[in-house]
Amino acid sequence: MLRSILLLLILSCSMFAQMPKQFYAWWNKPIAKGLNLSPSQRQQIRGTVLQYRPRLIDIRAEVAKAEIDLEAEFNHDPVDQTKANQAVERLIAARGDLTRTLSQMSLKMRAALTLKQWQDLQRLRSGPDAQTPTESPAQK
Repeated sequence: MLRSILLLLILSCSMFAQMPKQFYAWWNKPIAKGLNLSPSQRQQIRGTVLQYRPRLIDIRAEVAKAEIDLEAEFNHDPVDQTKANQAVERLIAARGDLTRTLSQMSLKMRAALTLKQWQDLQRLRSGPDAQTPTESPAQK
């Protein structure tokens, strides 16, 4: 019973490991077309993605490894509290590093956008009822 509860806890925690909504690859989606990015802006964003890609691959691997290590610790009987806590701390650190790196990448991309483009992007990313960049509140 305890193992089942711990396994459910691990699986539910893995849902939190998903990238936050604001960190999806909008620059590769049709959403970017509605922002009317200049060639220079596209180049800056592409360069930023290329710059951060290797680090993000490494960090995501660290997160995955930390999740596996934590799951392995939870599957021991009895659970070694010290080792499990260390695994928890490694997972927290890896997720924090991922969030920090994604935030820094987003900040660099934000610097390439105008305020209007940024605001339009936020509206587009806020959900299905969001307005398009060319749609004003009065048109909605």
